[in-house]
Amino acid sequence: MSNSNGTQAIDRAAGLLAEVVHSAGPVTFTELTAACGLAKSTTSRLLLALERNGLVRRDEAGRFLPGDMFVSFAWRGGEASLVTVAQPFLDRLGRATGETVNLGVVTGGEAEVIAQVESTYLIGGTNWVGLPVPLHCSAIGKVLLAYGAPGAVTGDRLERRTGKTITTAAALAADLARVRTRGYAVTDGELEPGLVSLAAPVFRHDGMAVAGLSVSAPAARMTGDRPATAARACVAEASALSAALGHRPKTGTRESPKTRKAGAA
Repeated sequence: MSNSNGTQAIDRAAGLLAEVVHSAGPVTFTELTAACGLAKSTTSRLLLALERNGLVRRDEAGRFLPGDMFVSFAWRGGEASLVTVAQPFLDRLGRATGETVNLGVVTGGEAEVIAQVESTYLIGGTNWVGLPVPLHCSAIGKVLLAYGAPGAVTGDRLERRTGKTITTAAALAADLARVRTRGYAVTDGELEPGLVSLAAPVFRHDGMAVAGLSVSAPAARMTGDRPATAARACVAEASALSAALGHRPKTGTRESPKTRKAGAA
């Protein structure tokens, strides 16, 4: 009898999981109960077990989606869009800070934003999606350089974008060392006058930095404790996104960013 009951529970859980995985979008508890013909108590118990084991997860509205285990597996095979996987983390960071949030990668030796969440303020940031920017004077570019993403800055003299731009290879190397120490990059008026940005690295399952997650705002709003608060939120969401991609930090390394008080790069 116990074996029969155990098999039945597995079959029911598998049925629920199949409904979540094959659904075109997030699915509600009520929809799952109806689709599988189960009692609400049974559905609740099985979904909790699936959630505990990373096979399903919930969005902000409590609807069910494939869990981190599926996301990690799909990412390894290159079948999942990084933007699709990252969007909930960008949205959460945007709500936490109210500022412009960007996800960027290295493309053709430059940093390129591939997803953005707009600021909640009337005066926000530029729409950077699809616009390449130099690696040495953007927060996303710096954090990717610091953590060894493919891409390099060549030559001793670097392009000057503003009066604050780092323009020598030696100064950039020193700044990247500071990025690795604190775990995130900061630019203050280096790409555009009056623009402050902070970025944390996003790692995939093998420890490679594949993207940078950033918060950008006018310098007039980045005063007092706001840079440190934004940095903590950015690091937390970048780490959570890395975990969703299957990354597990090695004990005793500096792969996991720290959240010391943010300052100008």
